[in-house]
Amino acid sequence: MARLTEQEQQEVIRFLEADKPLPDKCRFLLFADKREVELVWNGKTSRIVVEKGQIVKVSKDAKGIVKREVLTREWTDWIDYWAVDFNFENKREIIRVKGEETGEWEERWTGDYIFENEWQSFRTKKDRSLELTSVFHECTPGRRKQAVKVVDIFGNDTMTIVDVSIGNKKG
Repeated sequence: MARLTEQEQQEVIRFLEADKPLPDKCRFLLFADKREVELVWNGKTSRIVVEKGQIVKVSKDAKGIVKREVLTREWTDWIDYWAVDFNFENKREIIRVKGEETGEWEERWTGDYIFENEWQSFRTKKDRSLELTSVFHECTPGRRKQAVKVVDIFGNDTMTIVDVSIGNKKG
């Protein structure tokens, strides 16, 4: 095990005293093995475990009574944040590169587009609710691509792009 500086020791102690999980930086200072580790100590009051495909918070009160709280009852409990770009292909991703022949800086399209977050719903520590329907967004008639980005409770993000055709309103 590597020796920790005084500052690193104090950082680890702050997390332990607050009964919070150690961030990767601290865990990897303490353990050479980069696999998942969990610290257990006298007085630790809670931990998160996965049981039967669900995330469960296990905690112990001052009297030693163990409480189990299932954190993922519905599929939506796995989502931390999601956002919509109602017109995904309207902003090309442009990079600046030095031209091989001229040596001058040139702008080039990468062939991809930039996701513009036009609407989102996310959870906070105080408000765990999540809107599952976006607000109304008026789009001009025609074909377009809309993108939806989702970030799960582990921080993994994914995006899907959907081709849509918007027709004219008929009176």
